[in-house]
Amino acid sequence: MEAKKNTSFKAKVQKLGTNLSSMVMPNIAAIIAWGLITAIFMANGWFPNAKIALLISPMLSYLLPLLIAYVGGRLVYEERGAVVGAIAVMGVVVGAKVPMFLGAMIMGPLGGWCIKKFDQLFQDKIPSGFEMIYNNFSSGILGMLLAILGTYVVNPLVVGGSTLMGKGVDFIISIHMLPLANIFIEPAKVLFLNNAIGNGILVPLGIQQAASAGKSVLFLLESNPGPGLGILLAFMFFGKGSAKASAPGAAIIHFFGGIHEIYFPYILMKPALIIAAIAGGVSGTFTFQLLGGGLKAAASPGSIIAIALMTAKGAYFGTFAGVLVAAVVSFLIAAVILKHDKSMEDDDDLAAKQAQMQAMKAESKGKEMPTAMSAQESVESYRDVKKVIFACDAGMGSSAMGASLLRDKVKKAGITDVTVTNTAINRLQDEAGLLVITQEELAERAAQRTPSAMHVAVDNFLSSPKYDEVVANLKAISQFEPTAKAEAKTETQASDPVANVDFAKVTEVDFISHDQHKGTATMATTLLKERLTKANKEVTVKNVKINDLDDDSSHLVVVTAQAAKNLRLRYTNVQIVVVDDLLTSDKYDEIVKKLN
Repeated sequence: MEAKKNTSFKAKVQKLGTNLSSMVMPNIAAIIAWGLITAIFMANGWFPNAKIALLISPMLSYLLPLLIAYVGGRLVYEERGAVVGAIAVMGVVVGAKVPMFLGAMIMGPLGGWCIKKFDQLFQDKIPSGFEMIYNNFSSGILGMLLAILGTYVVNPLVVGGSTLMGKGVDFIISIHMLPLANIFIEPAKVLFLNNAIGNGILVPLGIQQAASAGKSVLFLLESNPGPGLGILLAFMFFGKGSAKASAPGAAIIHFFGGIHEIYFPYILMKPALIIAAIAGGVSGTFTFQLLGGGLKAAASPGSIIAIALMTAKGAYFGTFAGVLVAAVVSFLIAAVILKHDKSMEDDDDLAAKQAQMQAMKAESKGKEMPTAMSAQESVESYRDVKKVIFACDAGMGSSAMGASLLRDKVKKAGITDVTVTNTAINRLQDEAGLLVITQEELAERAAQRTPSAMHVAVDNFLSSPKYDEVVANLKAISQFEPTAKAEAKTETQASDPVANVDFAKVTEVDFISHDQHKGTATMATTLLKERLTKANKEVTVKNVKINDLDDDSSHLVVVTAQAAKNLRLRYTNVQIVVVDDLLTSDKYDEIVKKLN
């Protein structure tokens, strides 16, 4: 029981960190644009230009906070939340003397949460035909009130907090204690909190520091590729089996591609190597400080190429020296650990060792990897799979490479009706026909976000034997797909969906809102309301998301055949009517007639 609580706590910490990171990650391009304009065209830049330099201050003070708040609101409540979050953050931004990244991270999600709760209270009570008026004015009025709240309450608090944090960072730097931060950063990275730490905490603080000092060492604390490079080099010379064979390729991808997740499994295989990572991080940061290294803006991904592009003028020696020192120190310590680790003699397969470790971990916790449906059950379980999504913390880097590998295997197998993409784990949407592939450490959160999907957990996105199993099952099921479709069609035609409903229990009719068909569900809701009104019947009709349904027989859910499969996987008590078209079905007259 205690182990289960610890796992849930870790998932919650990962979720919090990812939420912070997810507000910054989509806007890294804008931060890089600001950093390049600053580095090149500011008064003491490479090519000073007073006219172009006028962009620097507005981008820092307005553009970046607005983008962060917009994304933060969208994470909570899609487009309505995004708009309200952007309006709300203006109250914090206007008049502020410091960059309002922290304010944006507060007001964006707050705006999304407020409009979401407001809609839950009032949206289903709006008369037919007044939906647009309600949507526009509710967002506008609520955004105005939050902007005023931000001006008088949140702005002073954030300014005070930012000033205090800035002085704290300056103090730590002045007494040369900043390297100790890597004692916490390096282990947290291996637990897949690297994006949360880098983009959620260090990047906002680094931008604030760079705006006044011209550069910041904070951008390098998490993105420094030196510690990981040293560990991979140690495996190249002193490792064994597939760990040694795969290390050179991993080192190239890590150092030049900036995908740090690729070296995490090597540390998980030999946990003592975390000492090498910490020592490399501490020594690298110390060197950055000692020799004046620093970046103008975030280096994302943490590639040596991105670091070179973002390095401040006059800071190249200190920056590259810090990366080199970190790599050398981590290499030397990792080499000692690997040479004296006798257990390495029998470790001939990196993937097998990782699988064994994860199995032991799951056994010690008294549970299996949480899934909504095991991907190893049978070929039949792949019948409805139409989309494969690789999900990682940031939705870039390692998941993109994994998706590329599987996409190539699917193409070579001649499977044409299955798409393979990648995304951030917090942007996963529960939908029919979905197979989610993620790393073991993130499997719990993936299962929580997509409970009706199939799930496959891998140790390494770049080399997992489970890819071949997935492709083989998809290939096998494709042979039975025509038969399955014919059987489903026959079953639908053979039964009358309305006749099977117990209308005496029905108190609410629901339409499911899909990401791709929100408008259709909304219009169907309005049309059925109008029919019930003309029939003088007072029955609640709602347009809801699949996760918001109550599993009760008093709910009658009207769906298409495709959505019905997903619905039946999630709920057992709701009553279902399957229609061919949500807008023109001939079943509505019979439904209205039989409703009380």
